[in-house]
Amino acid sequence: MLNFKSVALVLLLVSPSLWAAKIVVHDRMMDHGGGHLMDMGGAMVMGQNIDRVPDGCGTISGTKEITVRAGHKHAKRFPGRMFAFDQQEFNFEPCTKLTVNFINEDKIRHQFMIHGLPRYLYAKGMFHLEVTGPGQVTGTLILPPAKKTYLVHCDIAQHMEKGMKGQMKVGGGDIDLPSIPGVTPYVVQDSYKRTVPLYVPPVDPSVAAKKKNAPYFTVSMIAGLVIGLILLVALASYLKGKQITEIFAALFGYTVALGSKGFNFLKSIFVRLFDKTKKLSFKK
Repeated sequence: MLNFKSVALVLLLVSPSLWAAKIVVHDRMMDHGGGHLMDMGGAMVMGQNIDRVPDGCGTISGTKEITVRAGHKHAKRFPGRMFAFDQQEFNFEPCTKLTVNFINEDKIRHQFMIHGLPRYLYAKGMFHLEVTGPGQVTGTLILPPAKKTYLVHCDIAQHMEKGMKGQMKVGGGDIDLPSIPGVTPYVVQDSYKRTVPLYVPPVDPSVAAKKKNAPYFTVSMIAGLVIGLILLVALASYLKGKQITEIFAALFGYTVALGSKGFNFLKSIFVRLFDKTKKLSFKK
């Protein structure tokens, strides 16, 4: 006989692996030259540099490899944020050869971008990883020798503003960038308190006075109520003693008759208009 508790425990343990979205590894991208790689599955690398040493470095000081995850769940640590990386600050020595494994855990597109790199080596001063999730893409760059702090972010519209940003310090960095979630204070702090009173549209005093002095019951309202009561009494007396089927049959008959009369009325108007138009056309 099966032990149902054991079966439930096994299902509980294996269910996360069954429910988790499968990460697609994009490792067969086409090289378009100039450090630009991409495939048809939504992955892209721009600014890859695996062997050209930046001016002032002489040689590569060391090699590092990191894995950065991106997704909505990583923003739960930061109130008011929607997206985030799993880490917001990176520290490396100058002239480090850095390989970044970028994993997008969401079912949308995310990016890992570094700005401010030397333009003679990196097109538009940028290193760029991009993948439509869930997926993983890997790229490599060689960091410059200068002591500097670089912006790391996702450039998809509103993703950085909603929290997907960080900073990379080379040689200890030169500054701290503002509004890095969990690292530096926000320039514009979120506030969930109402600071602006609710808008109340102005009311014309004369209109308000007319509404205030207007009678609750108007002549048309009283006439409508009287006609409605008369019709209700007449209908009740007509249907008195009838079976439910007879009532529905009578209502259906009235509906059909009314619809037929309406149709015939519209038809007669249309025929008259058509005849007049025809006669006028013959006169011309």
